[in-house]
Amino acid sequence: MEAYLPLIINLVGGAVGGNVAGGVLRNLSLGTLGNSIAGILGGGAAYHFLPELLGTTSSLDMQGILTQIAGGAGGGGIIMIVLGLIKSIISR
Repeated sequence: MEAYLPLIINLVGGAVGGNVAGGVLRNLSLGTLGNSIAGILGGGAAYHFLPELLGTTSSLDMQGILTQIAGGAGGGGIIMIVLGLIKSIISR
């Protein structure tokens, strides 16, 4: 279970980040469920790609946990915004 904890932290952070981005940018929002799903996808992508890009590890100390939360939230927000932009372009 401990091996999956960094992934879970990133996914939860991504869901929160997607919903925060959807709340701030209401015209791009995908709804609560859509924002959460987009955020979870972004959090998963952040879990996979950020350690490679930044050269970090998935440690379970306080700095590692905060990094995972921030990375997941950022990735979730970015994916939600990108999908919201695509949705708004298609709906025109």
